[in-house]
Amino acid sequence: MIRRIPFTKLHGDENDFLLTWHHAIPTQDDLPEIARRICARNTGMGADGWMLVARTEEGLRTRLFNSDGSEPEISGNGTRCAAAFAVEVAGITGPQLTITTAAGPKQLRLIERSALRFLFEMNMGIPVTVDLHATMRLAGRDFDPVLLNVGNPQCVFFVEEFPHDWRVVAAEAEAHPRFPKRTNVSLVKVLDRHSIEAVFYERGAGETRSSGTGSTGAGAAAILRGLVESPLEIRTPAGLLKLRWDDSMFLTGPAEIVGEGLFFLDI
Repeated sequence: MIRRIPFTKLHGDENDFLLTWHHAIPTQDDLPEIARRICARNTGMGADGWMLVARTEEGLRTRLFNSDGSEPEISGNGTRCAAAFAVEVAGITGPQLTITTAAGPKQLRLIERSALRFLFEMNMGIPVTVDLHATMRLAGRDFDPVLLNVGNPQCVFFVEEFPHDWRVVAAEAEAHPRFPKRTNVSLVKVLDRHSIEAVFYERGAGETRSSGTGSTGAGAAAILRGLVESPLEIRTPAGLLKLRWDDSMFLTGPAEIVGEGLFFLDI
């Protein structure tokens, strides 16, 4: 039996997601398997994650699956995509939006819009520091990453230059025994007191060209280490995100609606 799953595709700084109304899913059976199929780059619609969306009195509630079927607490870029979905598809008006995630409610402010391109500032909350100077041996070398939580776990490495085998280092860190539920990984190069460059290896998705929570974790770790100060620019392979830390951490970045359609599911 062929089942049809409607979706809207968006990306936040080239971190892409498929969004589907929860009530439009034809089956609630084995959602992780559906996520793996719909997100597959060659045989599905292609995405870093699949997000189920439902209306609430405050705004929207989301449930996110990574491309490998795992279910993370939150995606910063994905939540901005949900905010764009709220404005354009759900018809929710007003500059302030609330998106309820598995990491709790998140407030977003629409800064500007041009057609289907949006710029949002998102309140990321206060990071929880786990270890400012952890000790880990990866790819035959010793590292001292910062471990923290920004709604999901982050492991942040500081480097003078990105090593040629950074993906090997990141993959080993993501699955390290210290993290029984795995972790998100970023490698960070400090450029000056107000800018860093970062690359990302996300739990459940692998290398991504950008990460909202990863950028927040990278920026928070650099500030906590005293290497930079707020406000901060995070340069990712996909573009620029901005972070400021005052009473909370606020991340500013884009979201864009790129298309919509049906995924044919034979399951």
